[in-house]
Amino acid sequence: MRAIRRFTVHPVLPESLKPLEELALNLSWYWNGPTKELFRAMDPSLWESTGHDPRKMLSQIDAGRLQSLAKDTRFTRQVEYAQRDLHDYLTMDRWYQKYSADVEDAPERIAYFSAEFGVSEVLPQYSGGLGILAGDHLKAASDSGVPIIGVGLLYRHGYFRQSLDAQGWQQERYPLLAPLDLPLTLLRDADGEAVTVEVPLRQETYRARIWIAQVGRVPLLMLDSVVEGNSDAALSVTDRLYGGGVEHRLAQEVLLGIGGVRALREYCRITGEPTPTVYHANEGHAGFLGLERIREYMNDGIDFPTAVEYTRAGSLFTTHTPVPAGIDRFPRDMVVDQFRNFAPLPLDQIMAFGTEDYVGGDHGVFNMAVLGFRLGQRANGVSQLHGEVSREMFQGLWRSFDVSEVPIGSVTNGVHHKTWIHSGLLELLETPTGDSETVIDGYDWSALDRVDDNTIWSLKQRMRGELVNMARERLAASIRNRGLSGNSEWVEHALDPNILTFGFARRAASYKRLTLMLRDPERLKKLLNDPQRPIQIVIAGKAHPADNIGKGLIQEMVRFADAADVRERLVFLPDYDMSMARPLYPGCDVWINNPLRPQEACGTSGMKAAMNGAANLSVRDGWWDEWYDPKFGWEIPSMENIANADQRDAQEAAALYDIIENEIVPRFYERDGNGLPTKWIQMIRDITSGLTPKILASRMVREYTETMYVPTAKASAKIAQGRTAADTAAWKQRIRAAWPQVSVSRVEGLEQSAMSLGTALEINALVNLGELTPDDVDVQMVVGEVDDDDELHSIRTITATAGEVVDGARRYRATIELDRPGSVGVTCRVVPRHDQLSNIAEMGLAALSTD
Repeated sequence: MRAIRRFTVHPVLPESLKPLEELALNLSWYWNGPTKELFRAMDPSLWESTGHDPRKMLSQIDAGRLQSLAKDTRFTRQVEYAQRDLHDYLTMDRWYQKYSADVEDAPERIAYFSAEFGVSEVLPQYSGGLGILAGDHLKAASDSGVPIIGVGLLYRHGYFRQSLDAQGWQQERYPLLAPLDLPLTLLRDADGEAVTVEVPLRQETYRARIWIAQVGRVPLLMLDSVVEGNSDAALSVTDRLYGGGVEHRLAQEVLLGIGGVRALREYCRITGEPTPTVYHANEGHAGFLGLERIREYMNDGIDFPTAVEYTRAGSLFTTHTPVPAGIDRFPRDMVVDQFRNFAPLPLDQIMAFGTEDYVGGDHGVFNMAVLGFRLGQRANGVSQLHGEVSREMFQGLWRSFDVSEVPIGSVTNGVHHKTWIHSGLLELLETPTGDSETVIDGYDWSALDRVDDNTIWSLKQRMRGELVNMARERLAASIRNRGLSGNSEWVEHALDPNILTFGFARRAASYKRLTLMLRDPERLKKLLNDPQRPIQIVIAGKAHPADNIGKGLIQEMVRFADAADVRERLVFLPDYDMSMARPLYPGCDVWINNPLRPQEACGTSGMKAAMNGAANLSVRDGWWDEWYDPKFGWEIPSMENIANADQRDAQEAAALYDIIENEIVPRFYERDGNGLPTKWIQMIRDITSGLTPKILASRMVREYTETMYVPTAKASAKIAQGRTAADTAAWKQRIRAAWPQVSVSRVEGLEQSAMSLGTALEINALVNLGELTPDDVDVQMVVGEVDDDDELHSIRTITATAGEVVDGARRYRATIELDRPGSVGVTCRVVPRHDQLSNIAEMGLAALSTD
């Protein structure tokens, strides 16, 4: 029989153990070693069987055990200490409190929207890198005191759990998650009633509840459409992360963006928290939040253009994909149907925000990244290289400007060290003082310079041993699940804690090239089975349920790993998640990453491995492109000049084998008289002191704060003064209306074709401004290197000075210093100028000389 309702019956905690409820409900226990150990000590076997979930453990622990612990004075003192430690953590001034004290208009609250959050495996609301990044963002914000409020969705089935069939084909299952079993509280009003928000779904309106996950100092609001009275279509909106077709995906993104803003308003109303002044959309999934904010302003009596200015000034957008296929694009008719009654916003204006009105664009779709750029005054990619790729990818939105002027910056991702660094390594790095320049966030990243080789190597051996134990357990479970347990005694010997260990774990997307290492299977087998200096590889990753190509890559890898001559040295572990990742990264000596450059936005898995002293063996893509150093690992050459994909793979695979065979293996197995690999140990020290401080999530969050959040808050505050927003909107409308009349009629002073280095070139330009005035524009001379097609590169601009009017045109003058030899090109450009513009390309308008 099937139950019609499920309940969780929690034991009543004795008074002295009551603080455990508070400790379990705040997810900061996940990165607090002593608190986690406190829970484990209550019942070690139950802690393991409940997946290290304190709430689940407290619901199942024996009442007699609780009474015994309540009488244990030592344990109750530890509970009191843990509670005081949590309260100190939540109330103590952090970096942001000190930083913001000296910053005018520093934001009191920042709203951070994301479709997924990977805070902990006990709250499985993530699929991969985007969610883990978002979770680390919240945790680092909590540690740094940055006042973020997270906004997401609560998926009742989360992301799928992965298993394999006998043939190695990926299988998916979606276990039901009960919110009351998760570390969540329901947002309630003063009368104790659950708060709901109303959200439009095509031609109906439904309600969604708001659950709160407390991530240290940061509240994470999670919307749930499973509310009595909703239609079947509404009930299914929050069923699965990235499940269903485009209609389902659109419904989820409407709930995240529009419902998320409404949930924020309710949360701030009930708690008294300040309303956010900065709105951060983490990927295009959350883009509709801008429409809801415009709607709010218009409902307050503000006209549409002015409402857009208010909204843009307080918004920023982060793009995470360097490939067009990774962007959400909805059929135009579907979006029209969703927003046709979204009064008072004009439907045609809504659609214009997401229209691909550039060369090569598809006018039949609504592009969520385009929406994000148009409604966010600031935007960024997630590594320096990704910023460059994004500027090229989206230049069509600013087609009159050079790629370098496209207003997309970059903030390179980071990872949360307290979550991902092995506890033993953290102990070696922890310091009670903050005097040294190498001390960041309470850890001295140069501390290993003062630790002897034997201690470091013993710790690394321990890390590798923990990985081997975990891998054997998961491998045995997978073999049983696949129906292959009749011949499984070999699993006891799979992997070896003394062998050079490589890791490869990520989404099985085609561009990440999971199977590149199989390009020459015999050469790989030779490396795996070398009698003196073998290697071993641990592999994991999921393919999207609809991605049969990715599933095929996994099957190819699994079938290779099933072979009797490699299965003890190369293993594929299904169901890659945070619980697997935590021992996987520390246990690896080398982390492999071989995407097709430049299709990796950042690639934070390599950061997590590096934090644990692992070297990276990677194509210079994502973050590795900017922070690669031979002291930190190896570069796989990228053969981007080879057009044939098969030949490119062959060349890069050969380079991969060469580096492993000729550089990595010799360094690892070279030992001194004490049996220690001193050169390898030095590399661990170099990685920890030289690389880890760069890849900290705290660095990322502080960089967002200084370069994105504070400037956004300042822009929001400035435009809210008096009639600034209305005046800016009116000015923009006037500029756009008059812009067709603006032109450069003639440029003088460019008659010579050859000039000497150091020449001061005097240039005059006659510019037709039509109804505009010199105060409305900047006239610029653009200088740069010029190619055979007369295209400018490496440009610089010189602002020209306005002069007299000649035959109805305004004369502008500028002097250009010819300080570079070679082919140099010059053109004249007119762009709008206003102190409320964040950059010259914001409006996308430019009039260029046609001479």
